[in-house]
Amino acid sequence: MSKTAASEKPMTRTTRSAPSAFETIQRENCFKGFYRLDKLHVRHELFAGGMSKEISRELFVRHDAVCVLPYDAKRDEVVLIEQFRVGAMEKTSNPWLIELVAGLIDKDEQPEEVAHREAEEEAGLVFRSLWPITKYFPSPGGSNEFVHLYLGQCSSEGAGGIHGLESEGEDIRVTVWSFDDAMQAMKDGTIKNASTIIALQWLALNRAEIRGLWS
Repeated sequence: MSKTAASEKPMTRTTRSAPSAFETIQRENCFKGFYRLDKLHVRHELFAGGMSKEISRELFVRHDAVCVLPYDAKRDEVVLIEQFRVGAMEKTSNPWLIELVAGLIDKDEQPEEVAHREAEEEAGLVFRSLWPITKYFPSPGGSNEFVHLYLGQCSSEGAGGIHGLESEGEDIRVTVWSFDDAMQAMKDGTIKNASTIIALQWLALNRAEIRGLWS
């Protein structure tokens, strides 16, 4: 270990510095379809001070998204959807992933509007209320997507069947899971979708409070 490294004090949340300066030198479009791919040339402030050299990064440009875990607190059940995902074709033998109700935010839409719309379209559900869980970047190293994650209060009674908009090529199977079964599916790797894992872990931490308020 170097003398410099040995003499440095551990960095804590309250003592760490916070770089804030960055600039876009050039931005060029490489592809534009339903999604867009841009190439950015940027510089940013360094932790040690000063600015970085110019670096280039390709950015997958997407709409922000909304994901909702439908939960029936009275029955202690969650409603999950299953659909084919092209991004999983080369990584798993089963590219039909178990997921949350989700959708992209169109211009001038609020996340809550998207949550209610997608619940009806993808699962035939009506949410009584929405509980914000968190907001996060799922893959900021190469995408600007930003996710709004919610818990949705619903009744799981009668939920199920095949849903989705034919005009969008959607073929969605809706299933009802006990909380314990959903957690086991997460633990054993049956559930591989990040937003679903995050939402289920959050529900596990806050389940008693939610059931007390929503039952």
